This record gives sequence, C-alpha cells and structure tokens, in this order.
Amino acid sequence: MTAAQGPDRVVVVGQGYVGLPLTVRAVEAGFDVVGFDVDKSRVDRLSHGLTFIDDVTDDDVAAALATGRFRPSADPADLTGFDVAVVTVPTPLADGAPDLSAVRAAATALAPHVRAGCCVVLESTTYPGTTEEVFVPLLEADGPLRAGRDFRVGYSPERIDPSNPTWGFRNTPKIVSGVDAGSADAVAAFYARLVDRVVPVSGTREAELAKLLENTFRHVNIALVNELAVFCHGLGIDVWSVVDAAATKPFGFMPFTPGPGVGGHCLPIDPSYLSWQVRRTLGQNFRFVEIANDVNEHMPDYVASRATAHLNRKRKAVNGSTVLLLGLAYKRNSGDARNSPAITVAHRLLDLGATVLAADPLIDAAQVPPGVALVEVSEETLAAADLVVVLTDHDVLDWELVGRFADRVLDTRRRLVEPGTDRL
Repeated sequence: MTAAQGPDRVVVVGQGYVGLPLTVRAVEAGFDVVGFDVDKSRVDRLSHGLTFIDDVTDDDVAAALATGRFRPSADPADLTGFDVAVVTVPTPLADGAPDLSAVRAAATALAPHVRAGCCVVLESTTYPGTTEEVFVPLLEADGPLRAGRDFRVGYSPERIDPSNPTWGFRNTPKIVSGVDAGSADAVAAFYARLVDRVVPVSGTREAELAKLLENTFRHVNIALVNELAVFCHGLGIDVWSVVDAAATKPFGFMPFTPGPGVGGHCLPIDPSYLSWQVRRTLGQNFRFVEIANDVNEHMPDYVASRATAHLNRKRKAVNGSTVLLLGLAYKRNSGDARNSPAITVAHRLLDLGATVLAADPLIDAAQVPPGVALVEVSEETLAAADLVVVLTDHDVLDWELVGRFADRVLDTRRRLVEPGTDRL
C-alpha cells in the first residue's frame, strides 16, 4: 500500500532504545504502528504516554498516541496483518557467545502472521549470516511461503546513539539490505520514508558485518588511547595534551579520548560477536578485538588502583575512606547505565572497603549498585569526601561547585581544569 492509498501497518518488535525511536518516527511518517514488547510494564508506561529512554520524551509518546496510529501492545494477536515488521530486540552475550534467544523468539512470534507481499526486517546487532541462517528459517517454519519468493526479508543495522544532540534517527544514514534484490528494494523503500538517506549494500551479511566494523573500530581505538593513558601516567606525560596535539593533524588521524572503560549495549558486546564468528568459522583469533577487550575491561580496575594511590599519597587507606563518584551512566548526558564502567568502579571500591557515594541525577535509582548511596552534589558532600572521582561528565552536574570545594579529585574525563586535579 502506498502513502497515497493510506497508512501501511507496521509492527516494531521491541520497544527499547532502538525500537521506540523507530516507532515514534514511523508514526510521524504516517504509518499505523503496533509497538510490541513482551515487557508488559513497559507497554503500560507507553500506553499512558510515558517514556523510559533519553531520546524519546513523554510528549513524543503522547503525540504518537494522539494520532490514533500508535498502539503499544504485549499481545501477540496484535502482530497480525502487518505490511512491514521490524525486529529490534536485544542480542547480549552469554558465556562469551551470542545470545540470539530474543531474535529467535521474535521470529517465531511473527511467523504465523507472515503473508504474501509483506516485509520483515531485522535490526538487532548480530554476526554475519544470522538473517539468512537463523532468522529466515524461523519465519518460514509455519507455512509454505518463502523469503524472497513470497515475502521480503532484509537486515538494516540500528545506528542509535543515545543523547547525541546532532545525529538522531532521521538524519543518520541507514544501511539497508535484503536476501534478494526484491527484498533489498522493499527494505530501502520502507526506510526512505523514515530517514533522509538510505545506503544499500550488496547483501545481508555485508550489512551485518558493517555494523560490527563500526563498533569494533571505536572499541579498538578507545582501547589504544586507554592503554596509552596508562603508559603516559607512568612516564609522567599528560595523555590529554598528546591527543590534543595529534588532533591538529588535518588528515590521517581521528581523536579518541581515554576514560574509565566502555559501556552501553554496543562496545562491550558487538566486537565479541565478530571475534566469536571468526573463531567459530575460521578457527582463528581476532587479535585486535581480544586485545581491545582486555584493555577496556581492565580500565575500571586501573581507575580503582589510581584511586588507591591517590588516597595513599594523602596517607589514607581505601578501607574506611569516603569516595564520591560523579556520574554512573556509561556516557555523558545519558541516563543509560547498561554495562557502565562507572558501576564496575563502584563495585571495586566497595570491595576495598570504601564508603561509596554517587551523584548522578540522570539515572534511575534502581540502577545504583547496592551499597552505594545516591547523593546530590553539594558543598557538604564534596568537602566530606576523601576523594572525588569523575566518571561521567554530565552537563547537569555543578562543576563550578566541584571545582571550588573538591580538592581531592581523580578526573577520568578531563572535565575539571583546576590546578592539581589528578587526571587519568
């Protein structure tokens, strides 16, 4: 059905950080959308016009509901009759291997509703071959219809960057692919109504690998500069000045900055998908990924050791000291604490016997680790802390107050410029 004939019926399976922005944009573009999620509490929140992610506001959800073309649902019966279905479910690691249980469950739920002429798109990050080897057979399992011949199937990797003020769903180029030419055209036509630019690639495996390359590139380069930061500290060199100097080169260099580790759903997980697939298929190790994993996974331990050394210089033990952590989310100006290295730092300090306080007005209190007291940044909390550790540099935190009253600071983000600040 064309836009002139009326709204197409779209089902978005998964209403999280990827699925909800897609749902809202599809409603804006004129589609009739079912936002499906197995989490009934999440569906209830959406039904009442309430969001739970940074990039979609309550007003956005309310506006989508007001059109009459957005229906949040946890009822599989509402999957029927779709023209396009998009799967945006999580793909975590389980014991170092990809966990595709949510993808399999989504495909199984959609299979009875697949009909001639419809289009099904997988957006979840995964290893090359998943769409054709795992996803398609499950879609075909309930009947005689076949992908490519009777209905369309494609892969289009998500490119959501939570809290990015510049690049959102609509203006970020969208990679599209299909299991055959007709599927690729159908997937491209769908996303062309949602985004400013679609980028067709030759096949689903290429699209799946492109997503892994994007995040592996970031992961490896962050690991490079993190390890450089460790060595620079030992050599008495300011790593931040080194990165700034190198960044003046107008070609052949892209600046990455050090920090307490990597977090979120992508960087701690996606490169391992690629490494797992190479090892499983080719029997070889993806050495760059494994080295990057080792470096980035140990950065929280390094931060804890730096905190210990800082306190030792003040003739204090970690055990019994009060440490105030500024920021628990995995990235600046976000309330997302998934796989946050700041959470790991908190656990390390607790294990060493510290009294750990944390200030992060953006995250939900339920994300704060047990044993950590959530506090506000104030003259009293800053002055009472034996050490302040900057882990996430949210703009909403009162950095002027921190600079005035916290004279014992380990800054992993170069947020403070006060003389004497101990930087990563």
